[in-house]
Amino acid sequence: MKKPVFTGAGCAIVTPFKGINNAEVDFDKLGELIEMQIAGHTDAIVICGTTGESSTMPDAEHLSVIEYAVNKVAGRIPVVAGTGSNDTLHGINLSREAVRRGADALLQVTPYYNKATQKGLIKHYNAIAAAVDVPIILYNVPSRTGVNIAPDTLRELSKIPNINGIKECNLAQVTEVHCKCGDELNIWSGEDGQVSMMLGAGAQGVISVVSNVYPQIMHDMVMKYKSGDVRGSWALQAKTLGLVKALFCEVNPIPVKEALNLKGYNVGGCRLPLCEMEDKNRKLLADAIIEFEAKL
Repeated sequence: MKKPVFTGAGCAIVTPFKGINNAEVDFDKLGELIEMQIAGHTDAIVICGTTGESSTMPDAEHLSVIEYAVNKVAGRIPVVAGTGSNDTLHGINLSREAVRRGADALLQVTPYYNKATQKGLIKHYNAIAAAVDVPIILYNVPSRTGVNIAPDTLRELSKIPNINGIKECNLAQVTEVHCKCGDELNIWSGEDGQVSMMLGAGAQGVISVVSNVYPQIMHDMVMKYKSGDVRGSWALQAKTLGLVKALFCEVNPIPVKEALNLKGYNVGGCRLPLCEMEDKNRKLLADAIIEFEAKL
């Protein structure tokens, strides 16, 4: 059995920006967000993932954000660093540097655009895993990458000692993956609207976008289920459904950054090609926040 990197809700944290065209990382604000997450009982910080806009960061900036997060968290909860790439050598180099800067684990998205075969995925992840000595969480998100990691492929990858688990966005696949891999591959939900369902299929928790704004809610949703209060977990899931829909009414992380700004956190905007939210969707989001908070 592989001990999970964390159990509960890990926050796929945004990267706050400042300056003209959001050109600079606002490290002071990032520190505030990390402290807010820890106060809200988030179980891990997932830094420089999709929500953190790592695809717009040069390597030096990317690594500086990881290093800052590691130092700010200071061992209180795990820091999982996104270091995935569609270039295996680049992924190896980025992963090694993230580990050198103190990352507790790595999040590795499926290679995108060049669309590897299943055999290629096995070779890619073998190479990454051999290059580092920390746990690796795979990230399967076919809607963004164009490639699905098949359950049989995951069964092979689960044999690699430091491949710890997978962030899975395909509910239909989770049960099959759990049956094929058992305790050799931990599962985290990659969909905030399906957390309780994923937990029922054997997941350890969620890597969450909603946690950016409501960390305690997502932590409680998982922990209620894990402690046997399944009804309580489902009740929280039901309360969040309208909010989740609003937070994904445009491409992530546009809405969640807007939600944080509406809540007064002033995290800046997204870097191009992502742009400001449409006015009608901003109103939809603001209304969803008011409606959600009225239920609490």
